[in-house]
Amino acid sequence: MRLRTYTLHLPDSALRGDARAFDDAVVVPDGFSWPAFAFSVAWFLYHRLWLSALLVLALLGGLIVGGRVVGISPVAGTVIALLASLLIGLEASSLRRWTYARNGRPARDAVVAASSDEAEAKAVTRWLDPSAAPRPTAPPAPSRRFDDSVIGLFPLSEGHR
Repeated sequence: MRLRTYTLHLPDSALRGDARAFDDAVVVPDGFSWPAFAFSVAWFLYHRLWLSALLVLALLGGLIVGGRVVGISPVAGTVIALLASLLIGLEASSLRRWTYARNGRPARDAVVAASSDEAEAKAVTRWLDPSAAPRPTAPPAPSRRFDDSVIGLFPLSEGHR
């Protein structure tokens, strides 16, 4: 069983415990996306990520034009196209999360699950049950202790010459 991290994206106006917030909810898997690797621009258009699709199309078009201008061999062009597709597959979910955050649906929670359905079920449970919500913890305050017995060339020891 392979576990994966999923992020839950809800509108900014959604309040914890509100079941109606899931009408506009999106669960995005983290990690490599095989469909984005294989279909690149079509994958972005399918997910309605217009700006990302335009950026990927410009990247791929720039690689094609740049390869023709430089005069690279077809084998090198194929390797470059595969590497670009690999990069797209690696970054597709990040671009998807960025687009949702930019459109007013930031990541509100993250769950680890074996499938998208399980991730959605866990996210719904955590969202509707306030006691299951992750509690923000404040980082410990750093203790600032100055000691006059400094070894080495530190600014505090240089004033005692």
